[in-house]
Amino acid sequence: MASVTASTTPPISRAPDPASGGGDRSASPLGGGDGLGAPADDLTHPPQPRASLARRMGLIAAGWISVLLLGGGIALERTLTSQVEANFDEQLDYQLTAMIASAEIDASGEVWFYRTLGDQRFLEPGSGLYWQISGGNYEPWPSRSLWDRTLKLQGMDAKAGHFDSDVHVYDSDQFAGEPLRIAERTVILPGSETRWTFAVASATEQMDAQVSRVRLILIWSFAVLGLGLLLMALMQVRYGLSPLRRVRAAIQNLRTTGAGRITEPLPLEVQPLVDELNALLEHSEHQAEEARRHAGNLAHALKTPLTVLTNAATARAPDLGEAVMRETRTMQRHVDHHLARARAVGRRAVGHARTNVRDSAEAVRRAVERLYPEGRLDIAGGRDAMVSLERQDLDELLGNLIENAAKYGGGSVFVTIDPDEAEAPQDPGMCLIWVEDDGTGIPEAERVRIFDRGARLDTGKPGTGLGLAIVRDVAEIYGGSVTLGTSEDLGGLLVELRLPRAS
Repeated sequence: MASVTASTTPPISRAPDPASGGGDRSASPLGGGDGLGAPADDLTHPPQPRASLARRMGLIAAGWISVLLLGGGIALERTLTSQVEANFDEQLDYQLTAMIASAEIDASGEVWFYRTLGDQRFLEPGSGLYWQISGGNYEPWPSRSLWDRTLKLQGMDAKAGHFDSDVHVYDSDQFAGEPLRIAERTVILPGSETRWTFAVASATEQMDAQVSRVRLILIWSFAVLGLGLLLMALMQVRYGLSPLRRVRAAIQNLRTTGAGRITEPLPLEVQPLVDELNALLEHSEHQAEEARRHAGNLAHALKTPLTVLTNAATARAPDLGEAVMRETRTMQRHVDHHLARARAVGRRAVGHARTNVRDSAEAVRRAVERLYPEGRLDIAGGRDAMVSLERQDLDELLGNLIENAAKYGGGSVFVTIDPDEAEAPQDPGMCLIWVEDDGTGIPEAERVRIFDRGARLDTGKPGTGLGLAIVRDVAEIYGGSVTLGTSEDLGGLLVELRLPRAS
C-alpha cells in the first residue's frame, strides 16, 4: 500500500469528496453511526424485587429441621414404644415360665401348683393380671383374679395352629373395656399325655400409659428442640448475612462521602464481591476520566477552527468560503476521531460481543469494490474466526485498513485471517488479520508517526488522516494492537491487526 495515510473516508456510503476528504459516517456500515451505543428501551420495566436471602435461608432451615425432627421423632417413638412393649411381654413370659415350673399332675390327672405364685394380683378379683390353664377335656383352671370369667385361648383352637412349645403373645379384647395382652404356651407335663395350655394375661392399661408418657415427652422435647434449632438458624442467618449489610453501608458511604474504594476488611466469602465492586468502580472511573479527556480534547481541537472562522467572519475576509470549508473539514476530522473512540469505549462496557471476521471482511470487500472497481481484493484464511468486538467496530477497523490499501496501493489487496503458523506465530487468545497491498509501502521511520491524528504521507489524494489513528485507538480499547510491516508476497505495506478472540 503505497504511502498509506490515516484516512477515515467511509468506503460504503459514497465516493470520497475530494474537497472534504470525509464521508457521511452515519449512513456507512463501516463508520458505525454517530451514536455511542444502542438506544435505551423506553419500555423496559424495573426489575421486580426478589425474595430475600434471609427468608430463603430461614425457610430452608425450617424445612430441613422439620423434616429431620419429624423423621427422627417417629423413629425414636417407634423404638421406645417397641422397647416398652418388649419389657411388658418379658414380664408376661417370666410369669408364664414360673407357672409352668410350679405345675405338676395330681392323681386325678389334673394340674396343680406345688407352690404359690408370688404376685398377689393373681389373688385379687379384677386386678388386671390373670392366669389360666386349659387342656384336653378338663375344665379350664383360672386364677382367682378372673373370678367368674374365662380366657379364650388361641392354643385351644385347632385352627390357630399353636400346638407347639413356643410362647405366643397376642392382644385380645374379649373383656369389654379391658384390652388384654396374653402370653401362652402349650406343654406336656410329666405324667400326663394331655396338651396343657398355660396362659398369663395382663391388662394393657399400664403399658398404654407408659407409651403415652413416652410420646408426650418426645413431642415436647422435639418441639423445644425444633424451636431452639429454628431460633439458632435465624440467628445464624442474621449473623451470617451481616457482612452484606456492612457492604451496603460501605456502598452508601461511597455515594455520600465520595470515597473511591471499599477498604473495610470483610470475610473471605464476601471479599471477592468487594474486589469485583472495586474493580467496577475503577473501570467506571477510568471510563469517566476517558470521557472527560475526550470531551476536553474535542473542545480544545474545535477551539482553534472556531476562532479562525469567527475572526474571518468578523473581518469579512474575501476567502471566507474557503476558510469555512477548510476549517469544517478539520472539525469533522476531530469529531469523527473522538466519536469512534467513544463508541468503542461504550460498546466495550456493555458486554462480550462475538463477531465473525470473515463476514465483516466480505461486507467491507463488497463496499470497497464499488468504490474501486478496477482493483482486486482477495480474502483467505479461516471462516470461523470469532473476535470479541462489536460488528460495527470491526467493520470500521477493516474498512479503514482495506480502503487505505485499495486507495494507496497498486490495485491488489490481500486479506488473510489467521495465517498459517509457518507464516506467523499464533497467539491462541488473539486473532491475527493481515491486510497487504502492492504499493510502495511506508518507510520504517514513518511507521510510528503515521498513527498520529491527521498524519498523511500522500497529500495528493483526499482523506482526513484519521483512519489509522482510529484503527489503533479502537483496537487498543478492545485489548488488541496494530503494527505495520512489509508484505513479502505483494511488496507493499503489511498491516498486522491483532484482536482478542471470542471465547
